[in-house]
Amino acid sequence: MSERHSQRKADHIRINLEQKVSFPNLTTGFEFFRFAHQALPELDLDAIETDTTIFGKQLQAPLLISSMTGGAAEAEHINLRLAEAAEAAGVAMGVGSQRVALESPGQARSFQVRRVAPSTLLFANLGAVQLNKGYTANDCLRAVEMIEADALILHLNPLQEAVQVGGDVHWAGLAKKIEAVCRALPVPVIAKEVGWGISPETARLLANAGVAAIDIAGSGGTSWTEVEYHRTTDPLLRRLARTFADWGIPTAESLLLVQETLPEITLFASGGLRTGIDVAKSIALGAELAGMAAPFLKAAARSAEAVAEELQAIIMELRVAMFVSGARDLKALREPGRLVRHKP
Repeated sequence: MSERHSQRKADHIRINLEQKVSFPNLTTGFEFFRFAHQALPELDLDAIETDTTIFGKQLQAPLLISSMTGGAAEAEHINLRLAEAAEAAGVAMGVGSQRVALESPGQARSFQVRRVAPSTLLFANLGAVQLNKGYTANDCLRAVEMIEADALILHLNPLQEAVQVGGDVHWAGLAKKIEAVCRALPVPVIAKEVGWGISPETARLLANAGVAAIDIAGSGGTSWTEVEYHRTTDPLLRRLARTFADWGIPTAESLLLVQETLPEITLFASGGLRTGIDVAKSIALGAELAGMAAPFLKAAARSAEAVAEELQAIIMELRVAMFVSGARDLKALREPGRLVRHKP
């Protein structure tokens, strides 16, 4: 079983690096928003403050290197490069699903990045559906302890499972089990979609279960049905995956809907973010943290330096977006009139 999981991890890395796996038509929705440009910002660029505090840890920028990989030989190199760059830049990082390492402890090393990222805000990761397959709060704690994580992501991916060979499609009664994990764990629990967005109804279920944050991970970036399309040779599953290629709630729409419905919940935004302007828009729409995966995966395939360069570019883009919007800090980005809706 673990060998099959390791191969799947390797396939996911290869396909994301080699194939076009974006949504064919659906976009993030960020193009429907723009900042009101301030020709006289009354600010110095050097005075812009991008720091924030999440779960008691200070970050230099509201950026998350989103969960990607682990459990395959090349995954260890990728995770270490990501973690090294995250530590230097003062941003957060999540690892990929640790199920393979719980079932095959020899794979744990590919997730263990504390040796290069001692102070990084680090998120462990398991598929929520595993709680319906015998996993318990103790298994969740093992995942956290395995990598000395600050929090645990429980990822939600029913569509990916539905188009996957042997996918886990038994999702009934899961909210109560998530609630049990939230109560039992000594660290915060984050619920995260993998790229099709969170609806207000799902957000309420998760908030009632006690999650500390929700990563809405909307549509418009990497389409995991497209990834699974490239993985399988089964004609029925290929047709099924391609049919759902444009499914989901766009990132900006999901973020806005959930923020308006549950203004008190901590939100992370991911799903198709590519620039510092996307990060700024995410913060303006209510997110505390903005996550990216694809840009960093491509960089990490090359080197830790390439990841550091990508982070530097995104943070500079964020700073300039704040500067010419007249926003001194992240709180100011959310002020009324700063971000306006428009039709492109």
